[in-house]
Amino acid sequence: MNGSSGTVSVPAMRLSEFFSPDAIALDLAATAKADALTAMVDLLHAKGDVTETLRRLLERREQLGSTGVGRGIAIPHCRAAVIPQLRLAYGRIPAGIPYDAIDAQPVHHLFLIVAPPVEVSNLYLPVLGRLAQFAKGADIPQRLAELTTPAEFLALLDERGER
Repeated sequence: MNGSSGTVSVPAMRLSEFFSPDAIALDLAATAKADALTAMVDLLHAKGDVTETLRRLLERREQLGSTGVGRGIAIPHCRAAVIPQLRLAYGRIPAGIPYDAIDAQPVHHLFLIVAPPVEVSNLYLPVLGRLAQFAKGADIPQRLAELTTPAEFLALLDERGER
């Protein structure tokens, strides 16, 4: 623990390690927040009831306060007993959708994080923090908008040294 900032030291990690190419969609079909959350959960390729449970938990989380962090980016997240390990997905909606983001702007980029209530590796909050830090990069919204393949997305995460 760093006494001055109150931050906890986290083992070295690369955000790209948590994304599989089939959980990255560069043209997500959604016109509203509920559609986007459903489409994001679908990227995890979960089975039946798991998908519905995750969707419900994400909508409940959004009722507590929007996960739209501004500049066209949202980081919907939840913990759920129906999944065995931390999972991430990325979706881009080129036209943008209303999302009740902190800056009242449409959201174009969604980073989904789901994790079990208790995880041995305890990566949920560190990964959420790393994604939020990544999203703060001045050129990130533009760079995300220019991606043409999932491999380019993963390379962008690595380029930013998210370790």
